[in-house]
Amino acid sequence: MTASSTRRTTAAHNRLAAVGAIAVAGALLLTGCGDQTKDSGSDSTETASAPSAPLADKLPQSIRDKGTIKVGSDIAYAPVEFKDSSGKTAGIDPDLAAAMGKQLGVTFEFENGTFDTLITGLRSKRYDIAMSAMTDTKDRQEGIDSDTGKKVGEGVDFVDYFTAGVSIYTKKGDDQGIKTWSDLCGKKIVVQRGTTSDDLAKAEAKKCPAGKKLSIEAFDNDQQAQTRLRAGGADAGSSDFPVAAYAVKTSGGGNDFQLVGEQVEAAPYGIAVAKDNTQLRDALKAALDAIIANGEYDKVIEKWGVADGAVKEATINGGK
Repeated sequence: MTASSTRRTTAAHNRLAAVGAIAVAGALLLTGCGDQTKDSGSDSTETASAPSAPLADKLPQSIRDKGTIKVGSDIAYAPVEFKDSSGKTAGIDPDLAAAMGKQLGVTFEFENGTFDTLITGLRSKRYDIAMSAMTDTKDRQEGIDSDTGKKVGEGVDFVDYFTAGVSIYTKKGDDQGIKTWSDLCGKKIVVQRGTTSDDLAKAEAKKCPAGKKLSIEAFDNDQQAQTRLRAGGADAGSSDFPVAAYAVKTSGGGNDFQLVGEQVEAAPYGIAVAKDNTQLRDALKAALDAIIANGEYDKVIEKWGVADGAVKEATINGGK
């Protein structure tokens, strides 16, 4: 996966996530998404216009004129963004975007796309921003392919809004002795293509001793990877901790999967913005800081049971 699609930082070293406390046994119960989503041909999250949008004048005039911010997102990554039982876009990112939209006086319209194409879509101006549990990394800021180390395009800026690590999960009651990434040697893991889980698996595969190959099967989205593991086609899966924990809690009524070991690679999720769109970037930061200050941010984070991944302020390009 290229730097433009890596959801997390390639593992130079593993760090126990500061957000490990997120994994409280029922922390990720789906509590619904209220009435903030709508469907009108494309996936979108609608923001009810506030009587006064205090930060509207911070937006570029072109966005103020059209009244919308088009968001590229892989809407298959519950609980961050996904389709609820009624087919509407739901999750942490859409709820945060709706709250920010009230401050800015615009609607954030979520458009579904394959994760590893989102930054390409941002560069081509198909989207105004990309918001999709996307990890802020130096490689992505600089447009560097994390596999080859070569520059592949213009980098992007990030407005960081959450922190999460990466977890391994297995079929429930069948962990096969897997506790750490090194335990995966000689086994098969399923991941979403272009994610940190994918990067970590590739890095671990290079360390495995002769005769104990780590096989990796990568999919377009995390739901496909889960389906493969559920059917017995692999020994383990991996994804961002909130997503893995949500799958463990909800898949098969909690009977399909279990988390194993500790989460690693704690890093910030960021809203990606084109380098030449600093006014939009700064407006998003102001809106995020505003909802942190007024308590709307905490309401969303607590609603989805991920309070220990919360940030105290928005940061620009805080990834490493």
